[in-house]
Amino acid sequence: MSVLSGKHILLGVTAGIAAYKIAHLTRLFIKAGAEVRVIMTPKATEFITPLTLSTLSKNPVYLSFTKGEKGAEVWNSHVELGLWADYMIIAPATANTLSKMASGESDNLLVATYLSARCPVFIAPAMDLDMYKHPATVENLRKLESFDKHHIIPAETGELASGLHGEGRMAEPEHIVAAIEDFLLQSSPLFGKKILITAGPTYEPIDPVRYIGNRSSGKMGFALAEEAAELGAEVYLVTGPTHLPDPKGKIHRIDVETAEQMYQNTLKYYPSVDIAIAAAAVADYTPENVADKKIKKAGDNLLIRLKPTKDILKEMGKRKKDQLLVGFALETHDETANAQSKIQKKNLDFIVLNSLNDAGAGFATSTNKVSIIDKHFNKKEYPLQSKRKVAKDIFKYILEHHA
Repeated sequence: MSVLSGKHILLGVTAGIAAYKIAHLTRLFIKAGAEVRVIMTPKATEFITPLTLSTLSKNPVYLSFTKGEKGAEVWNSHVELGLWADYMIIAPATANTLSKMASGESDNLLVATYLSARCPVFIAPAMDLDMYKHPATVENLRKLESFDKHHIIPAETGELASGLHGEGRMAEPEHIVAAIEDFLLQSSPLFGKKILITAGPTYEPIDPVRYIGNRSSGKMGFALAEEAAELGAEVYLVTGPTHLPDPKGKIHRIDVETAEQMYQNTLKYYPSVDIAIAAAAVADYTPENVADKKIKKAGDNLLIRLKPTKDILKEMGKRKKDQLLVGFALETHDETANAQSKIQKKNLDFIVLNSLNDAGAGFATSTNKVSIIDKHFNKKEYPLQSKRKVAKDIFKYILEHHA
């Protein structure tokens, strides 16, 4: 889920050739879960039709101060539009519109609405190279950036409509969305923090086609990674084999297969993070010898000798400095006692306990029922709920108890 989900985006479109990109930009905002309304200057309709943007935004497009037939016009309130917006984006912002915004000349609905808006304003200029570099444009951009809550998304370098090559291209729609998301994340509670999360199973090979594994889907770890990213953190997700798509957000996904690979990659990133959450279901044992060819069926029994894998969480506990270290415990009996023992043996700050005895909890489900036990053995229980909601509760606990 994007940090833009549920936000009101007011998109102002002016008369530049880059207006054709606004269809894609609108779609990206909608895909991120935002509600979008579009205002166009009259001349902008020569570059992209209001029908296109109305269809994509699922809202009427505003073009002038009035709407309806002559004699029965209805007022389009620029004040109401400005107050509705959580964020206003002017893209493309032509030299003409930048000049009007900087001087307060409100001869169209877009600029009048801009002057009425109390929300942060993002400006994505677009024009030819010499216009962009002209002292008047430079001064207007400098002046606008000095205004409270105003943010310039700089033009990019590339081929321009004139055939020249240089600065002046409107930032690509993906870059505009990313700039706004980054702005929102800076006020998020985990902005600037690095979080390491392990997820999924490990597969311990027997031969080229067989392995020892478990039923972990990775859903819990991925939910934790998405929640951490949504709270502003930079996330390192070390995951065993799963069928899950890449989680959304600022997440570095590191795919591994075996317990040894997870051990090496987890300890590689662990020293640089602020929080580590070990949600992976790591195999406790691995075959002593891996056959280089497929083992053929011969006789009634097959004996496979196993050896212990390295204890990743215990090693993290030994190396812990200032990190907050969180473990997971999936138990079938003596749940609380086993979880408390794990806290002590592995030097954890707290542990998330769930039981296979609880319906809807454990592996390969979309729900989980957990308890959180801290290092003083205080216990907080949660109801059965979606794994994403569990992830929210875990991070709420972290923010409340380990700020």
